[in-house]
Amino acid sequence: MVLVALGVVVLVALGVVVLVALGVVVLAASPTTSGHREQVGDEPDRLDVGGLGRQALRPVGERCELHARSRRSLGKSAAIRVGPGADGPRADRSHAADRAQAFLLGAVVDRPMSTESALADGVREALAVDSEEFDARAEEEAEVVKQALRDGAFDNHQSIVGFEYEFYAVADGRWSEESRAGEYALMRVPRRLLELMGFEKELGLHNAEMSTSPQPLSDHGLRAQLAEVRARLDAAENTAGVEGMRLVSDGLWTIPPAGETAREYLTDSVDVDGVTVAVNMSDAVRYHAMANAGDDEALGTAVEAPGVSLPADTVMPESLITSIQPHYQVAQAETLPRHFRYALRIAGPLLALGVNSPLFPPDLYDDDWDGERVLAEGATENRIHVFESVLNARTDRGKVRFPREFHDVETAVDRIAADETLIPMPEPDGTDRFDDEFATFRTKHGSYWRWVRPVFEGASRSSANARIEFRPIPGQPTVRDSIAFQGAFAGLMQALPQREHPVIGLDWETARDNFYAAVADGLDAEIEWIGLDGERTTDVDALYADLLDHAEAGLRTAGCPEEEAAAWLAPLRWRVANRTTPASWKRDRVRERLDAGDDFETAVHDTQREYIDRQAETLIEGGFSAWTNGD
Repeated sequence: MVLVALGVVVLVALGVVVLVALGVVVLAASPTTSGHREQVGDEPDRLDVGGLGRQALRPVGERCELHARSRRSLGKSAAIRVGPGADGPRADRSHAADRAQAFLLGAVVDRPMSTESALADGVREALAVDSEEFDARAEEEAEVVKQALRDGAFDNHQSIVGFEYEFYAVADGRWSEESRAGEYALMRVPRRLLELMGFEKELGLHNAEMSTSPQPLSDHGLRAQLAEVRARLDAAENTAGVEGMRLVSDGLWTIPPAGETAREYLTDSVDVDGVTVAVNMSDAVRYHAMANAGDDEALGTAVEAPGVSLPADTVMPESLITSIQPHYQVAQAETLPRHFRYALRIAGPLLALGVNSPLFPPDLYDDDWDGERVLAEGATENRIHVFESVLNARTDRGKVRFPREFHDVETAVDRIAADETLIPMPEPDGTDRFDDEFATFRTKHGSYWRWVRPVFEGASRSSANARIEFRPIPGQPTVRDSIAFQGAFAGLMQALPQREHPVIGLDWETARDNFYAAVADGLDAEIEWIGLDGERTTDVDALYADLLDHAEAGLRTAGCPEEEAAAWLAPLRWRVANRTTPASWKRDRVRERLDAGDDFETAVHDTQREYIDRQAETLIEGGFSAWTNGD
């Protein structure tokens, strides 16, 4: 009897297993199932959505029309997608094209409904803030900042440097040998993965940002900056690699997510109870709020660049671009205006050396722009056009622009406080930071978008500082090249004011024209400079000899040995000597591929793949110069 009873139990247990298995299949196919919460792989939290029938049974790794079609059918839900990023950790770095692919039971959306609703609530809260009260509070706090400046709170005993570094993620090892369609396609980064890497989220779900610890401007300080970036990026790449992705240092991505066009990815948005939410944008309330402020006629943004016109409901198209941002903290706040004036005059020349976004994703180009026209008439640094056009579409005076100089530090504070307010965010919760005394002013500074801008902040009174954030430079091919720009900017900020270099006499209009000439033509631009002898010149070799000699002198003054100072700037001197920038490298590769018979899309995508392949070998330890020296 005992044996019989045990046999019955076993049979019942087996029956339950079979029924459960059948139930899972029925659940996936049932048109009445809805609302089941599920964590899929290592993507951000998502919501399983029923009502999709057998369409939901799609191989993981395949993006399909389900994305747009189902999003529309769900009305106010978040957009659905099935594709790379949903297949979880990889056992190895190669795509298992010959393995049976897993199947996803049920479609998934980018955020759980609760998150979408919370985001919409945050947008409504921001839009409900009285803009006049917000501006008045910022004006009051500006007086607090100015008093702290007069009290010497922002003065320090030495110059300090810091660095911000933005990346985008691409699929790595998720394609077969037979098909390269998904090779290095853009990927959304799981929020959990960002936390593991110690990186911060940026505008797009595909973005990641690193900020270094501030260091004294010295040889040891620069070495510490370089070591920190290398160590953290190496660890991040190892972590990302396990997830089947790679972080790329670049100026503008050109291969969209597999199964999507760039246009679809950048413009996809949904309505959540009357609030427009960009599907592929991080949950930053300020940016989502921009899509919902103003009357209906004023809504929307657009990318406007040579050959590209991309309207959108949100600022998501700004996530096309990535950059590096060196920071230079002045020792004495009262010297900030003079340093700032010099920073404006070196902006054009340094940008011309760093251009790295000559190409858009091919599907974004206007119909009458083919490959030949892009190479002949396109800009070398489209990142500037993207940022200005997208964010200026919602302003009266153009918030993103080449800034005017100022002659006293209090004027800099006043300009931030008086800047046009797009979104008057709610008053932030207080902490024990020193700069909480002017938290609204800091919030307003967050949208004070200038290509060179002053910064006033500090977690404590002893760490309070006045500094210059230098924003023109796009992401570079290697870490070594990126830190070269940090060294050049810091060295110039050290040497030019000390030596009273005559380039400060270059009128502001010419400095601005130099900047936009660099945007258009890179090192081929005609840039006007005033040399140490007081003579004006547009000679490239003379300009950069003077510029980089002074950068090197500034590093030596800061304590770098002569050989070390020269070594920090060697990557930039190589670019001048060889008339080669990352943008020219990309354009040359596209030219070669077009001449070989490739269509424009193939030429752009394969150039991008070559860029990433070469970067994989040199990002942490190598340099951009090896990309051509090794040909």
